[in-house]
Amino acid sequence: MNVNYKNNLIKNVYHTNFLGLTLDSTLSWKSHIDQLISKLNSACYVIRSLESLTPLETLRMLYYASIHSIISYGIIFWGNSSYSNTIFKLQKRAIRIIMNAGNRQSCHELFRELNILPLHSQYIFSLSLFVVKHINLFKLNSMIH
Repeated sequence: MNVNYKNNLIKNVYHTNFLGLTLDSTLSWKSHIDQLISKLNSACYVIRSLESLTPLETLRMLYYASIHSIISYGIIFWGNSSYSNTIFKLQKRAIRIIMNAGNRQSCHELFRELNILPLHSQYIFSLSLFVVKHINLFKLNSMIH
């Protein structure tokens, strides 16, 4: 499909960056999540390197600085993607490193102990905050009926 604007042909691309989010032509968010995976792997390495040297509270702050900030940026867009489960696995890996837990140990209690929201809960929380902050963008039932 050719698209022209003011007699200029607009080139078709498969993905592009916009405000730190990588948009692909199918809106599957796969290329964006692949970039997040690379960043989160690096952050897990840093946490693993410092795990034996620093106290738990410092590791928790490091988690928020290096992992939570990456995960939470734009989560209302990509959080419901089928590829987001890989991000959740990396989040669990980081939690297990911080808590010095085994690879097969359940993270349910570990998330509670650290007072950290799992990815899917963070997604729901971010959507809820968006709705509350921008309630004027939505129609209430009383406006319709």
